[in-house]
Amino acid sequence: QPPLLQSNHTTQQLQRQNMSSSTFKDVLHAPPIAVFKLVADYNADESPDKVNLTVGAYRDSAGKPWVLPVVRAIERLMAEDETLNHEYLPIEGLPAFTKAATRLVLGAENPAIAAGRTIGVQALSGTGALRLGLQFIRKVLLRTHILIPEPTWPNHRMISEDLGYLVLGYRYWDPATRALNLDGLLEDLEAAPEGAVVMLHSVAHNPTGMDPDTAQWERIADVVERRSLLPFFDTAYQGFVSGDVDVDAWVPRYFVSRGFEAFIAQSFAKNFGLYNERAGNLVVVTREAATIPPILSNLQRIARMLWSNPPAHGARVVATALENPAYLEQWKGCLLAMTTRIRDMRQRLMERLMELGTPGTWDHIVRQKGMFSYTGLTGDQVDTLKAKYHVYMMRDGRISVAGLTPSNLDYVAKCFDEVIRATE
Repeated sequence: QPPLLQSNHTTQQLQRQNMSSSTFKDVLHAPPIAVFKLVADYNADESPDKVNLTVGAYRDSAGKPWVLPVVRAIERLMAEDETLNHEYLPIEGLPAFTKAATRLVLGAENPAIAAGRTIGVQALSGTGALRLGLQFIRKVLLRTHILIPEPTWPNHRMISEDLGYLVLGYRYWDPATRALNLDGLLEDLEAAPEGAVVMLHSVAHNPTGMDPDTAQWERIADVVERRSLLPFFDTAYQGFVSGDVDVDAWVPRYFVSRGFEAFIAQSFAKNFGLYNERAGNLVVVTREAATIPPILSNLQRIARMLWSNPPAHGARVVATALENPAYLEQWKGCLLAMTTRIRDMRQRLMERLMELGTPGTWDHIVRQKGMFSYTGLTGDQVDTLKAKYHVYMMRDGRISVAGLTPSNLDYVAKCFDEVIRATE
């Protein structure tokens, strides 16, 4: 055959070969997201005794999702408002939302706000705020190292590694004492590279629920200042620990009062129950107001690439609640109701385990704060709880205390007791 015909014939053979196999044939399964895999397993479990202590979402005393009454009221108001539409928001988000959210975390009278040294940018909940801020730090500020607590919320490591950070862990939890390892924490921060980013849970540490007290935070701030570290606060549970939004905002406010520049990732999933509305805010605090316009321009550019434009519904709900005094008080009442129930479940679980004489000490359950408790159960014990007793929890021993109810608490305590005794 002429060379041209031979070439065409070869090309057609290659095309047929390529069409017979998939471009995706070498794609491997990614590791499953543990918490969502457990939820799927729980949903497929037909046992009448099953208990879900996995995902961090509030449940009422009947174990049902709770739409906050204040959210229902605002949504009814919005549904009847003919002036609302579905036009795009600004790239940086709904102004009423970002301003109100920034005031909520820093305090309305914060000098940094008054001086124009802060900016808020709407994001897709706390995860989006973390990604937006960390991408800015990595790509614009060119920081290369980040310190995250061990343990921490998995997305901290996943996002940081995806952005190319060198991720360093710092000690946080002491499994022997089931308490904060302050000495190890301070030692690791002292050894950190100068200028590194340090991820800090401002309240309700996830997964341990163990927060430093104010004196310990002051010592942490001393080291952060001495090593010129850049603090990044993950603030997903403001108001969800004490029931008071101002008390729960003490840590970032304290750092800002000391003159730190900082990033704060806010989520309104937990404290407003807006889990699937993805209402979040990234706050940047700087020492010089003149830096705000270029900071904003870069954050807008990153947001444009990530999600282009943020969703309006949840942002409107939050902004309305925070700006209307009557709705604000109603929301604060909802926070108090949620935190009171969670604290009650903590107390009752500890008391029941002590009544059963369960081996070990259990006072750490009430010393921990927020939605989660790091129980101290081992991975093998957790596996047994799932397989034999249909109790679902994270393999590191973390439980969502909000999953406990008056009707399942005794059962959970007895299951814990039996599994622990069987493995002592």
